[in-house]
Amino acid sequence: MSDQLPPESARLRAEIDLAALRSNVRVLRERAVGGAQVMAVVKADAYGHGLLPCARAAREAGAAWLGTATPQEALALRAAGDRGRLLCWLWTPGGPWREAIEADIDVSASARWALTEIIAAARACGRTARVHLKADTGLGRNGCQPADWPDLVAAAREAEAEGTVVITGLWSHFACADEPGHPSIAAQQEAFRTALDVAERAGIRPEVRHFANSPATLTLPGTHYDLVRPGIAVYGLSPSPEVGTPHDLGLRPVMTLRARLALVKRVPGGHGVSYGHQYVTPGATTLALVPAGYADGIPRHASGSGPVLVAGKWRTVAGRVAMDQFVVDLGGDLAEAGDEAVLFGPGDSGEPTAEDWARATGTIGYEIVTRIGARVPRVHLSTGA
Repeated sequence: MSDQLPPESARLRAEIDLAALRSNVRVLRERAVGGAQVMAVVKADAYGHGLLPCARAAREAGAAWLGTATPQEALALRAAGDRGRLLCWLWTPGGPWREAIEADIDVSASARWALTEIIAAARACGRTARVHLKADTGLGRNGCQPADWPDLVAAAREAEAEGTVVITGLWSHFACADEPGHPSIAAQQEAFRTALDVAERAGIRPEVRHFANSPATLTLPGTHYDLVRPGIAVYGLSPSPEVGTPHDLGLRPVMTLRARLALVKRVPGGHGVSYGHQYVTPGATTLALVPAGYADGIPRHASGSGPVLVAGKWRTVAGRVAMDQFVVDLGGDLAEAGDEAVLFGPGDSGEPTAEDWARATGTIGYEIVTRIGARVPRVHLSTGA
């Protein structure tokens, strides 16, 4: 259990089940074929679950690599004592390349400007930089375009020959692996094979080739190569309904979001509720105030639709979600200030799940958990395996 628990009177808390996270990592290791290692992606504060505790739990469950987006995330892991293999991929001009190289963080290059800065930083600190070259195989985001790939590969090989860098990885990222059968999947696989061939002909022999994100790890074993990079699946959520439910996939949601009712009161029929009076009570009823709002990461789009378990039943957000609070209509049911409201969790006790919130708000489970704000204390529980 975390050594920094919020008091029992805390209005809102996110419980993080580290045993579930470890179990998810083990499931993903079992799914990886051909001896492929697992990189647990812990970017964005471990998808809102808490960077350092989740990184430690993933390592304990056998994740050989960790992955972050920003260098600040990677450097925080090193500052906390993590010494395992670690890749950081979202860079802008200026680095901090030298700090990352000195911390033995693998860095990614998608263009010549990045490789040029990496080489300069490696020379300045007298260390060999560990570099992964990223190919854009069709996502159209980060990654080197096919027309520019041979030049990037040649420059990297030249730097490797002089000892400035070592090319430890070649990689790319899927656009639609969460949509089984989408035509872009096969097209990207072919583009990645071509990129690998170009690098091989140039004499590059990387330690790891990696392509598979969560959905590809779960459904496309032919894309596993030497390393898979699950992100959302580590936290027990499905990449998409088309891939399957967490239960179907052998995964368990890691985050449970709980609140304590701040107020319960009787109101007459025809009473407006929250800003704009988008909800008006149809008759005399009981309203309960949940002290959580969009400043905590509760989507304002959940106004009138977000599900909450209160007094043993699912309720729906009544009226608009405000910055710090929202209301649910209990009808004729009883509750008291201090009683628990469960916004989402694994669903074991009848509570909504993050996927239920995603459906209610027209988004994805990734956003629901990742947007939970910094003022919500994380309680890291470590029970079981």
